Amino acid sequence: MGRTSETTIVADGLSRSFGTHRALVDLSFDAQPGEVLAVLGPNGAGKTTTVRLLNGVLAPDGGSSRVLGIDPAVDGNAVRRRTGVLTENAGLDDRLTAWENLVVTGRIRGMNKTDAGDKANAMLQRFGMVDRADQRVQGFSTGQRKRVALGRALLHDPDILFLDEPTSGLDPEATRDVIDLIGTLAAEHGRTVVLCTHFLGEAGRLAHRMAVLDRGHLLAFGAPADLAGEIWKGLDVALDLGAAADEGLVEMLAGSRGVLAARPTASGAHITVNDRSIIPLVVASLTSREVPVYGAVPMPPTLEDVYFAVVNESAANEKAVSA
Repeated sequence: MGRTSETTIVADGLSRSFGTHRALVDLSFDAQPGEVLAVLGPNGAGKTTTVRLLNGVLAPDGGSSRVLGIDPAVDGNAVRRRTGVLTENAGLDDRLTAWENLVVTGRIRGMNKTDAGDKANAMLQRFGMVDRADQRVQGFSTGQRKRVALGRALLHDPDILFLDEPTSGLDPEATRDVIDLIGTLAAEHGRTVVLCTHFLGEAGRLAHRMAVLDRGHLLAFGAPADLAGEIWKGLDVALDLGAAADEGLVEMLAGSRGVLAARPTASGAHITVNDRSIIPLVVASLTSREVPVYGAVPMPPTLEDVYFAVVNESAANEKAVSA
């Protein structure tokens, strides 16, 4: 089955409560084919509830969603046939071997015994678990269980892959492998990957867009660069001049066209410019004054910077309202 070229996920005002606890409140976002969407937030933010709603495991109290054109609240089975889910705790059957866990999943999904066995072998090979294929997963480490669970989630070649803390419990080498795999799955195969995590560094390497949740509310949604542009004015640039800029040089930089601010650093200066086009002009101005420029490195805000800015602004607004 070829990948769809249409929007793969649309959430429109999704809400869900558990008793008096409002787990999600009016959540709206979308996801596209070939995109890694990072859903970020602390424990209790609503990330897992979102995944369950989009897979038809839970029904919303309000709002609606479409996953691959299907309403998961109406036909969750049809959605789950085309999605793969990796939960934080892996959810394997401890009584079964690694191979059996995958084969059983394949059979449940409608594969015949031969195809399920072949796919299980391929996934165990892919995740470096062939040597433990015939061992019960009860004795596996967290990292080993996560590898088997990843293979299970990909067994049926899903159009959308939901990953809930996919690297928790993995060693650095396995973490790197999983991150590389996630990027490959989206970039090369047109698969939508929804990455729920609190590891912001990993999300920053992968995410095309981000959705920031806090206590069920969507605080921000969009590409990190676009969100950064709404929060901060200008682009920071690190100038390597071989030594700290003196007061006169800092004043000259601060007064240059397109430069919003300047301050000295141990190796030169840190400036904020209107946009990237100003950087060559600044470098030319410095060299015309016989100031050596060893580097001029743009420093756009990272996903982590954006995340904390969004969360801190929300906390400040909440505090102001309650004051």
